[in-house]
Amino acid sequence: MQPWPGQAYPLGATYDGTGTNFALFSSVATKVELCLFDDDGEETRVRLHEVDAFVWHGYLPHVLPGQRYGYRVHGPHEPENGLRCNPNKLLLDPYAKAVDGEFEWHEALFDYRFDDPDALNELDSAPYVPKAVVINPFFDWSADRAPKTPYHRTVIYETHVRGLTIDHPDIPMELRGTYAGLAHPVMIDYLTKLGVTAVELMPVHQFIPEHSLVERGLTNYWGYSTLGYFAPHDAYASQTMQGNQVQEFKAMVRSLHQAGIEVILDVVYNHTAEGNHLGPTLSLRGIDNAAYYRLVEDDQRYYMDYTGTGNSLNARDPHTLQLIMDSLRYWVTEMHVDGFRFDLASTLAREFYDVDRLSAFFDIVQQDPIISRSKLIAEPWDVGPGGYQVGNFPPLWTEWNGQYRDTVRDFWRGEPATLGEFASRITGSSDLYQDDGRKPFASINFVTAHDGFTLTDLVSYNERHNEANGEGNNDGHSDNRSWNCGAEGPTDDEGVNALRRRQIRNFIATLAVSQGVPMISHGDEIGRTQNGNNNAYCQNNELSWVDWKRAAEHEDLYEFTSSMLELRRAHPVFRRQRFFRGRPLRRGEELRDIAWFTPSGREMTDEDWEAGFGKCIIVFLNGEGLTDRDERGELVTDDSFLLCFNGHDGEIEVTVPDGGYGEEWAVVVDTASGEVFADDRASPTHAVLGGQQIMVKDRSLVVLQRTR
Repeated sequence: MQPWPGQAYPLGATYDGTGTNFALFSSVATKVELCLFDDDGEETRVRLHEVDAFVWHGYLPHVLPGQRYGYRVHGPHEPENGLRCNPNKLLLDPYAKAVDGEFEWHEALFDYRFDDPDALNELDSAPYVPKAVVINPFFDWSADRAPKTPYHRTVIYETHVRGLTIDHPDIPMELRGTYAGLAHPVMIDYLTKLGVTAVELMPVHQFIPEHSLVERGLTNYWGYSTLGYFAPHDAYASQTMQGNQVQEFKAMVRSLHQAGIEVILDVVYNHTAEGNHLGPTLSLRGIDNAAYYRLVEDDQRYYMDYTGTGNSLNARDPHTLQLIMDSLRYWVTEMHVDGFRFDLASTLAREFYDVDRLSAFFDIVQQDPIISRSKLIAEPWDVGPGGYQVGNFPPLWTEWNGQYRDTVRDFWRGEPATLGEFASRITGSSDLYQDDGRKPFASINFVTAHDGFTLTDLVSYNERHNEANGEGNNDGHSDNRSWNCGAEGPTDDEGVNALRRRQIRNFIATLAVSQGVPMISHGDEIGRTQNGNNNAYCQNNELSWVDWKRAAEHEDLYEFTSSMLELRRAHPVFRRQRFFRGRPLRRGEELRDIAWFTPSGREMTDEDWEAGFGKCIIVFLNGEGLTDRDERGELVTDDSFLLCFNGHDGEIEVTVPDGGYGEEWAVVVDTASGEVFADDRASPTHAVLGGQQIMVKDRSLVVLQRTR
């Protein structure tokens, strides 16, 4: 087959209705062969002769969607100089829009021989690797409308495509664990009733399992081992013939949008599945190793590793930056996703060794007219020196607030901490985000996520129990800031179980009334457990899946969570668009947007703040003190609330502050009883006057709403 010259842009395989253009970047190649595979696996090699600005390209008439292909790149193989070309290795197109076929670990995948690491491995890897697939890009988006939910109204539900639905009894068997399963009406109804506005999907870019896991009979469940940055993972599709996983993913997005739910992708642009210098040659390594990866300068045989996975993408190189940005733009424009959560985002900020918030990546994102308008969420750390960067990302970005997680966990388990730290976390972490012009919603507040204990396990285990991972219980975090409430793991002690249920409600309620964007980990609202495993990255089984039998057992917890989110949704005072000022709103008045009180009803002094850990603290949120404006530019007003946090192990009598105006309050939330009156119709038996006392039970949160 003799290709036509074609075009150097766009990269990847582009079907135009009559044929397909192929384009591949490599600055080190001396020859590039496009390899086409038929249904029987027979390979036809087509040499690409045209090269423009290091992009090898050609056009093949009559190559249609469904065609499977790969590349063989000829060039120097000098590992010590960072050059690893080996035409015996079939390479996945970095711009592949779909991937088909099984991946099998075999010596042929490596560019060296196992019995002689210095010798070139000439075994053909084609039989053991999946192939790229030409797709038909057409999809009917005419009925799609992106929700465009503003951050201050956003509630994120972090979930796993397979784990959420694989065990759901009301979803057809053939759709469970797939994109179509997530889009099923049963699942959408569940999410909308819960009150979430966005699903944050754990990695759906094409990924493969690590060899060490396969040897132990495990697999990569979480998906943080990316092979292709444009292709939706084929194992999450009910149909993969001719790249149909792309159509299924798009249909999922459209259905979620129609329900008002945004789709945020957890993306891994910091490393790939090719690992360190002993890893396989699957794609980028064989195409242009030194351009795509950060290499050790003294010996470019080795890789810089800021991720703990063996390699780090070289975001300093313009072609790697182009790959990342083209991928992001593709998922927004062609797949209609609404935002991204960047795994180990500090790695992308590394210009040399230090984390640089003004790195090229952030400069490019800032000026990009498409990406800059999507939701951008950073996991603001990596494993390299200086990698913990909570609060240091640019103004467009929001961040997983690890300090919020740690402080809230410490408060409710009764650990010593400063009141100021807790006060800052629940009011939007102004100490982290205000100085650079960001708003309270720059803080993505979470107590649990995929990495660590579930919420049920957080209150049931003091220690991790990761024996099932086969690593001697040495993997996962050792500092969990958890408390088992008196017994390790399941127990028949009803007192312990009652305390655990109350603690779970405390965490959920605290998330709902905190300034910032709340994020819930899937299944926490129905008591999901991993039996104390805090690193279930390799557990593609019942240990990690959402157990829907627990939904009926924990219906009260689901209703509590839904009611707390409804309370938040109904009251702007819990989701402010600006930080509290803490000072008089108008000259000559004492009216403030926030005030802090001791249990005696006395406003806190500097001495109270400096006293250290507070057993109980009362927060006054002034609904008349909002300075936010709605979509029509009108000033937002709301009711006022008192939040009574008791992190002590004993009941405390709280005097409701009296402003001298005959205020009347009603209890709308009590985590001790599990009562929530989110519809503003508070029980009259809960009416309280300013100056009167209420009892706040041990380790509980009471929320009062001013009714007069």
